[in-house]
Amino acid sequence: MNCVIFVFMKKMEDLRIIFMGTPAFAVASLNALKIAGCNIVAVITAPDKPAGRGLQLHQSAVKEYAVEQNLLVLQPEKLKNAEFLSQLKLLNADLQIVVAFRMLPEVVWSMPPMGTLNLHGSLLPQYRGAAPINWAVINGEKQTGVTTFKLQHAIDTGDILLQETMAIGENDTAADVHDRMKETGASLLVKTVKALAANSIIEQPQSSKVAVDTDQLQHAPKLFTNNCKIDFSKSVGEVHNLIRGLSPFPGAFTHLNGKTLKIFKSEKEVTAIASTLTGNFSTDGKLFLKFACADGFIQVKELQLEGKKRMLIEDFLKGFRQ
Repeated sequence: MNCVIFVFMKKMEDLRIIFMGTPAFAVASLNALKIAGCNIVAVITAPDKPAGRGLQLHQSAVKEYAVEQNLLVLQPEKLKNAEFLSQLKLLNADLQIVVAFRMLPEVVWSMPPMGTLNLHGSLLPQYRGAAPINWAVINGEKQTGVTTFKLQHAIDTGDILLQETMAIGENDTAADVHDRMKETGASLLVKTVKALAANSIIEQPQSSKVAVDTDQLQHAPKLFTNNCKIDFSKSVGEVHNLIRGLSPFPGAFTHLNGKTLKIFKSEKEVTAIASTLTGNFSTDGKLFLKFACADGFIQVKELQLEGKKRMLIEDFLKGFRQ
């Protein structure tokens, strides 16, 4: 006797979805899901934190949006808290979606019957980690993308659902890529939820996307101060990529007259120079400030000197004294 297997499917609008996210990047995805008609039964975001001179409590961008939309907001301090886990169970979600949130314990990500999906800012398995946009730009990539995937034990290693590529321009900063990516990612997320509801996605293990030699994988670890200091002994291209990959945050820096100088925008000037000049700067006092690199100069276009505001080079040079 033949055995017939029935696959249960729902309309996207019927799925009970819990959304988890914190920064503005995640708001684009939450908004896209809401516009698409998804049933967001709760939003989980970071607790309010004191910020500014008055140390007033500051809400996350996701919370601000969720409150405006009259969505239920949960802000657990600890994700393994018994009371929080009970609240999750009572919500009876079919699916959880994570965009720019913290790492989830298994008891949370394994709870919904359809699992938990994550939107990641790279073409996995490339650039797993906390800063995929920054590292893609720093490494001079011409292309990146977004990936939706199912969470599992190891970070950013779950089965891939959908991907979409994006170009990175020669002078794009991390901010430029971020702003385009949040919209591209939001659109891909809606496509993913629709396909999951229709049971039309074949999940792909990340191992099928890369050669067995894992040395080919680029990584995207959290950025620290030592990643941000400019090494002018490197090529103009490498320094330019570092500057735009760290712009606007945390910012590539050097020192000028004993003060920290952050550089947010630059231009390349490739020309043969003596390597002993690397790190030296020159200026006409009006229009340009440039630093010598291994094979040319980095022209500074936008910067911030310690104790000053961010400004264009022409405005900076009006008050600059060597």
